[in-house]
Amino acid sequence: MKKNIAILATNGFEESELASPKAYLEEQGWNADIVSLKSGTIKAWKDGNWSNEYNVDVVLDQANEADYDALVLPGGVINPDLLRREEAAVDFVRSFFESKKPVAAICHGPQILVDADVLEGRKVTSFFSVKNDLKNAGAQWEDSEVVVDNGLVTSRNPNDLPAFNKKMVEEIKEGIHERQRA
Repeated sequence: MKKNIAILATNGFEESELASPKAYLEEQGWNADIVSLKSGTIKAWKDGNWSNEYNVDVVLDQANEADYDALVLPGGVINPDLLRREEAAVDFVRSFFESKKPVAAICHGPQILVDADVLEGRKVTSFFSVKNDLKNAGAQWEDSEVVVDNGLVTSRNPNDLPAFNKKMVEEIKEGIHERQRA
């Protein structure tokens, strides 16, 4: 069954953390839309420098969670910090939890989950430098390659992408997770 996945990102996303999940989702025969704050392109970050530009498929103010089966949140230091400043982005993220749909976040990507107020009692991982933010938001943080908690998939860094991609697809195939919560 064809699935539609939203990848929420803006300038400064870690390139591999968007490109790898997007390619893996498309290998499943699914659609993976890059949703961003503005139309045009967004610029990736790679190895401490600006990298390639990626086309935005859907502008956030025109995106609707109901059109998607799941959400992916790539990391990068800049990307999640810019997104969490935008209430529309935070609301978009929260809406996936309210609809009990799978959400996958890697590296710094889970930072926006703090602002969406969806971490209380959830098991997660992330890049080590944001672990205290996640713990302060009520999450149970662990240093693991991939952590799955009722439809929420998290990983630490680009080295974890193979495990992250596999678990992300497993959770999306399972569909609605009744215990996913906002």
